[in-house]
Amino acid sequence: MDWSDKATMKNFVFLKIFLFLLFGAVIVFSLLTPKPVSGYGDEFRIFYYHVPCAIVSFIAFFVNLVYSIRYLRTKEWLDDLKAASAAEIGLMFSILATLTGSIFAKLAWGAYWNWDIRETSIVVMLAVYGAYFALRAAVEPESRRAAFSAVYAILAFIAVPTFGIIVPRLYQSLHPRGTIIAQGRIALGGTVALVFFGSLLAFVILFFWLFNLRWRTGSLERSRLEKSYE
Repeated sequence: MDWSDKATMKNFVFLKIFLFLLFGAVIVFSLLTPKPVSGYGDEFRIFYYHVPCAIVSFIAFFVNLVYSIRYLRTKEWLDDLKAASAAEIGLMFSILATLTGSIFAKLAWGAYWNWDIRETSIVVMLAVYGAYFALRAAVEPESRRAAFSAVYAILAFIAVPTFGIIVPRLYQSLHPRGTIIAQGRIALGGTVALVFFGSLLAFVILFFWLFNLRWRTGSLERSRLEKSYE
């Protein structure tokens, strides 16, 4: 990113202001509007943040998959960098989803961790993508590391729909069912839907902003290292 470009800086500032206002509105309305689901107390308001974090982690891992496939076709280091950047941010959002879920579990069920099927599933996903970075740290040289990581990322993505969507629906769970999707349709309505989708939009934009910053920062770091060896 050319930070000296006035148009780029203007867009960057506009994006920060937009995100600040959007997150601010989500926080205010998530606290002041009626409880989103009957049968639960105010603790259920955390779903405005917990669910978007989980969804964004899925998006991030999909972006990791796309750039991993691209790397195997192009062998360009930039595609590998983008794949790793997406996985890094996806892992961060998975951790945030786990933490917010644990807070809800403590308030609703009395314990931070209950080994519910959804909690167990996200642990598996964290382990799968944690191993991705362990692989990247263990393999040299760069081309070999990138190739191994790309192949692993393609296989690892199988865990996303499997443990993120399919497996949790095959077993009984403490998690409330039908909150967002009921009988194949979106079950949210009114102010709840407005706040939820506003939050989801904010988190999606935040992901792509962080992703853009991360791979560009990584590219600059690589350029500096290459110049230092000249």
